[in-house]
Amino acid sequence: MRKQWRTKAALCALTLALALCLAACGAKEAPKAQESAAGFAPRLDTKMEGSITVVGHYSNFEALEAEFNRFATYYPNVEMNYTYLDNYSGIIATALKSSEAPDIFFTYPSMARGNNLSPVYEDAEDLSDPALGIDLSCIRESLLYKDEDGKVPTVPIYTTTYGMLVNESIFEEQKLTVPKTYSELLSVCETLQKAGYASPILAYNGNSSYMLLPLFYPYFCAQIQGNETAIQAMNEMKPDAGETMRDALALVEDFMQKGYVDLEACNQLENDYNAVILRFFEGDVPMMFASGNTVSGTEKRESQSEAFTAHPFRYSFHPVPSTDEGGYFLNTISMGFAVNKNSKNLDIANEFMRFLVSTEELNRMAQAKRMVTPCADMSLDGVYAAFGQVDGKHIVNQSDLGLEDAPDVQVRRAGWQVSNGLMTVDQAVEAFGTLE
Repeated sequence: MRKQWRTKAALCALTLALALCLAACGAKEAPKAQESAAGFAPRLDTKMEGSITVVGHYSNFEALEAEFNRFATYYPNVEMNYTYLDNYSGIIATALKSSEAPDIFFTYPSMARGNNLSPVYEDAEDLSDPALGIDLSCIRESLLYKDEDGKVPTVPIYTTTYGMLVNESIFEEQKLTVPKTYSELLSVCETLQKAGYASPILAYNGNSSYMLLPLFYPYFCAQIQGNETAIQAMNEMKPDAGETMRDALALVEDFMQKGYVDLEACNQLENDYNAVILRFFEGDVPMMFASGNTVSGTEKRESQSEAFTAHPFRYSFHPVPSTDEGGYFLNTISMGFAVNKNSKNLDIANEFMRFLVSTEELNRMAQAKRMVTPCADMSLDGVYAAFGQVDGKHIVNQSDLGLEDAPDVQVRRAGWQVSNGLMTVDQAVEAFGTLE
């Protein structure tokens, strides 16, 4: 068996004199006997020798290592490596043209939105080619990106969303149920405040985008969904396109006026990941606005929190109820995989993707990293169970919206300005396109 976890250095694009230091990781030796993936049957000679190199921007990727190990039960002589690339977006296009080009590489939604990374997809295999036998039907169709020719150059591996972490023990102690409507949210906050919780909800407020994003942003996306005229006006950054934000900003203003968020306490959070998680684990925060990316780090940090270790409690992640019809599940692709069509190991790289793209393996990957699965069968990690219950009318796939990065940033900035009392709704609407 030639399977190992090792460090590897590669020199990419000598003609451009660009040196890429690649810290590579391969998988640990696979178990001799391991349960096979349901329904997977090898198509190639299982005694074949070869290699697969996956490059990406995770400093470590244990979930992928586990998939390497499982794949090795079928192809024990295939060497598999994962390589971390610093400045990933800045060098991946060059790396794909190098003599040490990867076989599989990370993709992000922004790569397909008309920026300088869109040519990356030109080097990607069409994963919808029937000859490859990859079962794309296991993935929610709305999450599949198709180019102008109907080809599928990438498949989502992880998706994420926005919501609120809920300390279920506090809710049980106060005889409360998790709110499912905006009115219920206000009522719960009022009850918690009277019970001595000065800030029933906390959120990171350290940059010009977050704060109440989980409250108003999914709501905003739901409002513009299918409104091509409004989306086009925002993409063209027309001055009057700011009106499209008004309802979402009014929601922000209304909520902040209730006094259920302690801005000073929010400002003390140093980041929206480690600091947010450890503060929530102190056990005195009823609700914490967060993203799925933040939630992905919770399980590992349970043991890092002295407070949580001493007094563990149950917690879960829920949509923020922004209307009296409920909240929204805004599903966003966090990261995908693409196969380099010029790979020297194309057959085995495609075979690995055929193995990986299944409900069992993708759900296994999602649960290992505590991210939201892209699968149609949303057998979510228990912490995300509430999102699996969201009515289909309240599910929004961000990749379907067509909103470009520039107006998207303006919406986030407007929400932050209003939530911090730096602008009124009218001022933020009028300032669309110039918000800093």
